[in-house]
Amino acid sequence: MNLHLAGKTVLITGSSKGIGAACARSFAAEGCNLILVARSRDLLEAVRAEIVAQYKVQVDVHALDLRNAADLKRTAALCATVDILVNNAGDIPSGTIETLDEIKWRHAWELKLFGYINLSRDVYALMKARESGVIINVIGMAGERASYDYICGSTANAALAAFTKGMGLGSTKFGVRVMGVHPPSTRTERIDTLLKATAKARYGDETRTADLIKEGVFLAAIEPEQVADAVVYIASPRASQLSGIVVNLG
Repeated sequence: MNLHLAGKTVLITGSSKGIGAACARSFAAEGCNLILVARSRDLLEAVRAEIVAQYKVQVDVHALDLRNAADLKRTAALCATVDILVNNAGDIPSGTIETLDEIKWRHAWELKLFGYINLSRDVYALMKARESGVIINVIGMAGERASYDYICGSTANAALAAFTKGMGLGSTKFGVRVMGVHPPSTRTERIDTLLKATAKARYGDETRTADLIKEGVFLAAIEPEQVADAVVYIASPRASQLSGIVVNLG
C-alpha cells in the first residue's frame, strides 16, 4: 500500500531506541526524511547509521533533553519545515501513590506530559501558519486501564489522551490533524525495567513479570514495529479523515 508519505519530513522525539526508533525505521521505509531527537547522541547515531545504510533518506540527529526549556525550544525550531511530529519521549517510573513523592511525579511529567504539551504548542503554531501538518502522540494503554502500580503514568496518559482529543477536534479547521496511539506493554528495554520494578514492589521478586500479565496489571507485550506501523498509517494521507482520536492498540 502506498501511504503517500515519500518526501515528507518527520521529527520523532525519544527516537534513540524502542518505539521511537521503530517509528524512525517505518517512516524511512516510506521514503520520509527524519529529524531524530533524544538525549543520547551515541544511540541516535547508531539508529541513523542503520537507517541510511538501508534507505535513501536524510536523517539528522540532535541530542537534546526535552525536560530542559532551552532544548525544547531548540527542538521546536527544528520543526519549521516538519510535516509530521511524533511525540514519544517519556520515562515515567512505576510506583504507587505512596512510593512516588511529588519530586518524582513532577520530574516524570516534565518530560512526557508537559514535554508533549509544550512541544505541540510550539509546533502547532508553525503548522497552523502554513495550514498543514500532523501531530501524533504516543501515549499508553495505562491511560485507559488505570493501574494502582503505575499511577503516575496512568494519570499522565489519561491527561494526554484528553489533550490529544480536544486539540485534534479543533485543529482541522486550520489544516492540522492531531491524534494519538495507546500502546499496551511493548517489548522494549524500558518496559522490561518497568515490569521488573513493579514485580519487585508487588511480589518482592523482579522475575515474576509474567504474574503481572496474568493478574491484568499489564497487558501482554506487543512489538515496537506494531506500534510504529499504526503511527505511520494514521500520520499518512490514507487516514486524512482522522483527527482528535486515540487508537487503542491493546
